[in-house]
Amino acid sequence: MSERGAYKLYSYVLAHDSGFVPNSFGSYYTLACCKPKIRKNTKIGDWIVGTGSKRNVGNVRLIYVIGVTKKITFEQYANDGRFTSKIPSQGVIEEGGDNVYYRNANGMWIQRVSYHAKEHVAHDLSESIETILPF
Repeated sequence: MSERGAYKLYSYVLAHDSGFVPNSFGSYYTLACCKPKIRKNTKIGDWIVGTGSKRNVGNVRLIYVIGVTKKITFEQYANDGRFTSKIPSQGVIEEGGDNVYYRNANGMWIQRVSYHAKEHVAHDLSESIETILPF
């Protein structure tokens, strides 16, 4: 138990398991896209359990269990050297990076070319524009 009480457990049902969300590439598991409510509401010490969907990935099997160890802003994520390998680039694995959002010189959010198309921007940046979860 923490000072704030019991830790919480969040469930994430994976419709697809490309490694993009949560992002398992590199030295950190990260959750920078999709699931804005999970990103907003989790606290350090909480857990996220990923299961396969009934019709798709894993057929209701446990895929991962990860603990939240830190939360940082999108801007910190975009500018922190530890996460440059998460910036999408050419290559099968590299394209899967979830470090896709940053602010330009005018303060506008920019989406890098990635697995996520432009129609995902509003959802990804809703609820929790300023938070991200490195595991």
